[in-house]
Amino acid sequence: MRFRVPTSFSELRQRWAAALSGPQMLAFVPALTLAGFWFGGEVALVAIACALPAIWLMQGGVDGVVARRVAHVTSSSGVVSPDTFLTKVQSMRQNARGADRNSAILAIELDEYSLLTNRFEPGALDKVLKTISNRIAAASRDSDIISRIGDCRFAICLGPVQHLDLESCIQLSGRLQQAIEEPISLDGTSIYTSASIGFCLLSRAPGTDGQDWINGGVAALQEAQRRGPASVRAYSVELHSRLKHRADLRDEVATALERGHIQPWFQPQISTDTGKVTGFEALARWIHPDRGAISPAEFLPAIEDAGLLERLAEVMIYHTFTAIKAWDSAGLHVPHVGVNFSGSELGNPRLVDKVQWELDRFDLTPDRLAVEILETVVTDTSDDTITRNINALTALGCRVDLDDFGTGHASIASIRRFGVGRIKIDRSFVMKADRDPEQQRMISAVLTMAERLGVETLAEGVETVGEHALLAQLGCDYVQGFGIARPMPFEKTLDWVRTHEAKLQDAPAIPLRRTN
Repeated sequence: MRFRVPTSFSELRQRWAAALSGPQMLAFVPALTLAGFWFGGEVALVAIACALPAIWLMQGGVDGVVARRVAHVTSSSGVVSPDTFLTKVQSMRQNARGADRNSAILAIELDEYSLLTNRFEPGALDKVLKTISNRIAAASRDSDIISRIGDCRFAICLGPVQHLDLESCIQLSGRLQQAIEEPISLDGTSIYTSASIGFCLLSRAPGTDGQDWINGGVAALQEAQRRGPASVRAYSVELHSRLKHRADLRDEVATALERGHIQPWFQPQISTDTGKVTGFEALARWIHPDRGAISPAEFLPAIEDAGLLERLAEVMIYHTFTAIKAWDSAGLHVPHVGVNFSGSELGNPRLVDKVQWELDRFDLTPDRLAVEILETVVTDTSDDTITRNINALTALGCRVDLDDFGTGHASIASIRRFGVGRIKIDRSFVMKADRDPEQQRMISAVLTMAERLGVETLAEGVETVGEHALLAQLGCDYVQGFGIARPMPFEKTLDWVRTHEAKLQDAPAIPLRRTN
């Protein structure tokens, strides 16, 4: 075997540490002391006696020996520690590039791990993770390096090979997922798990060191997790650009919220019976000073990633209540405004107190606020705090609107349990309803159910006169959408409401037929 010269001080230090802490010292120390006494007498013997303990302590002493023993044991089971993994990845990166070979980092994470933590004790979870670790090791080659880099996250650095491409990594990811998805027997119960995987080929790796390469795999994993459970994604330059853009947005949203760049725009809701404005929905809009309007689909996930959803709700409520007071001062009748509340906001134990404080601050009655809740929140929630908050807001006197009805399979019991006062029919049911009999039957069924429950209805996404007319004929109470008006900043609502009311006054009255 050819002796390899150490390439760094770190590697040289590791070799010294291994030499000074291994069993070979039982032979080296007597031989070293005897040679020192033979050639240098008592002075050399004393020097050796003082130097060896000092060098040993510099290598970490007892703690260093224990740590290296633990690392050795972990490595012998097929999984190395994160520190060892980083060192080996850096070395493998250099070796692969020098030999003109390719490699890849695969980042693997179990899906919905939080459900397992809520269901099982820590000891049982350790068994699950150990089983997953063994399966990953069994599906890997001897030259691959495996490490557990998080609670339920693993990383694999593939041994360098001559030919490795995207298709090969996708096939390997599929084999790993199949191995992980095999049922795990635990206390007589079969546990089924899945995993998302992201990988980064060395030929596409960002940066210049091993940590950058690992970060590329983790970034691909995060992109896979955004796509849903059991997804696989590869790192690319385009992904890097998207991630950088998201990171920039996360850094900017806090400043944007505090400087007033993110504010509510208001979309009118009108009665199909009278045509009058019955309220507005407040929708978050970000007008960036340099880039202009930024789509909510782009910045709302950034706000969520930054953990600022509650701050967004505070900003929306403040500006919404300010708008209501301004409409009142201008003599315009706007009965209420809907504000969207996410699941995380509804899970805040102090939510009702905050809403009550804002209502008192602006001297408004609770019925002026409509709390809009996604149907998926009502369907999926098992959080007692969310249930208590929704019921407390209803008891306070706020309206509760169930948003995007038809997309989350909410039961009738849920509608009654949360005191929903109005359901908002999702635009997917409204689209082309005036020309599609199937759409008409769906809407009719929803309206019949709502009438029997004593719940009001509002159709979202109304874009044409035909859709508006059909909904009025079917008995939908309210409509909202681009066919009525697009969302607008507060300053434009004043003129819009006055113009709309003027049109209603100018409309010809239909005389009642007299009966003899």
